[in-house]
Amino acid sequence: MTFNHLALVCFAITLLSILVVSQARVTSTHVRVSEPSKKMSLETFPPPAGYNAPEQVHITQGDHNGRGMIISWVTSLNKDGSNVVTYWIASSDGSDNKSAIATTSSYRYFDYTSGYLHHAIIKELELGTGRSTRQFNFMTPPKVGPDVPYTFGVIGDLGQTYASNQTLYNYMSNPKGQAVLFAGDLSYAEDHPNHDQSKWDSYGRFVEPSAAYQPWIWAAGNHEIDYAQNIGETQPFKPYKNRYHVPYRASQSTSPLWYSIKRASAYIIILSSLCTHRKTRGSKMSSRKLTDQRLRG
Repeated sequence: MTFNHLALVCFAITLLSILVVSQARVTSTHVRVSEPSKKMSLETFPPPAGYNAPEQVHITQGDHNGRGMIISWVTSLNKDGSNVVTYWIASSDGSDNKSAIATTSSYRYFDYTSGYLHHAIIKELELGTGRSTRQFNFMTPPKVGPDVPYTFGVIGDLGQTYASNQTLYNYMSNPKGQAVLFAGDLSYAEDHPNHDQSKWDSYGRFVEPSAAYQPWIWAAGNHEIDYAQNIGETQPFKPYKNRYHVPYRASQSTSPLWYSIKRASAYIIILSSLCTHRKTRGSKMSSRKLTDQRLRG
């Protein structure tokens, strides 16, 4: 298939809220500048052209062992067919295409109403093959095993500044990375008045050039809480949970804030660093259960 190779700073070690259990080495030494960086404006990431065009496309692993993929996208209208993704093996002529129907939802936050958020799960994919959709393509991982080579990029605290842009495109310019471990803090919407939810839209457009072509494995950080009692928003992680679906049920987790997956030779455990936060209590038992699962192999 024609796969858009992407890559970056690669560490497969404990970082913030992600634990990767494997033998690993650093393949890039890129470090983002430490000086404050100017924020990019909303106009930097306009909606795509075209009637009801899908946008903010991103993919992540859709099961425990890598044979599933969650495809997520946003449309401005909920028209017939806007919740369907068609896919096929990239090396074929497309005659073997299949379709998956997404779940669709939207959410309100203060004075903002989101677009229609679609999440489709593609299952039973053949490992080690390329898949295409009408506009995007991705590579399924190799079969899980102790000695399977695989390169992860690790990004955290990305935000939407010009330094963020430098980080993302440094990653995309390196052909080694095959998936991103994202260690929390995505859009930084909470840094803006009333937790400006349009920043979640611009963030989705910002990372799409990478996140639509290879899986980003998500972990939530403190900037995803979006708890704002002063404006009546008291449901923690509302935007994050609506926009970024993860396969937490596949590892018997009770929350998308903690889950585990296997990918190639890595066993990846995502535990939110905020699972004992006063606004998100009740997670200690689930976190312990997930850790015990890893100890059992």
